[in-house]
Amino acid sequence: MVSSAAKSPQEYLSELSEGVRAELEPVLAVVRGAMPPGFSETVDYGMITWAVPLEVYPDTYNKRPLMYAALAAQKRYNSLYLMGTYAADDQDRLDEAAIRARWAGGKALNMGKSCVRFRKTADLDLDLIAEVLGQWTVEDYVANARSVRGSGA
Repeated sequence: MVSSAAKSPQEYLSELSEGVRAELEPVLAVVRGAMPPGFSETVDYGMITWAVPLEVYPDTYNKRPLMYAALAAQKRYNSLYLMGTYAADDQDRLDEAAIRARWAGGKALNMGKSCVRFRKTADLDLDLIAEVLGQWTVEDYVANARSVRGSGA
């Protein structure tokens, strides 16, 4: 599945083959457990997403909720998007380089700027992923988005 028209995370999961669902469900559990309060879980962009609700931050450039993380089943692999790594501009937060440096030994990391690609749950450093997800509060993430936009919006 490259994109889904599902309306809920449960519907998204129900569209997947049993094997793919079996790989995503443990990752989903880790993401849910690590997600700071205030981010909403939904389906957007054809994936399960966690975002700042528009009621909290309506002034996004595209008028959609400000995405923080997403989980998707692609055709040949799965993807976990960690958007907070883009915003990690200080030494207290993990950015792409820090994730690469700390990735669990023996596990290959297939990562773009914020996208971790994996075939099997065993390919992931779930403890590090939980740490990355827990590093932003909604308030800090919104404040960062406002500062990046430069408009004070």
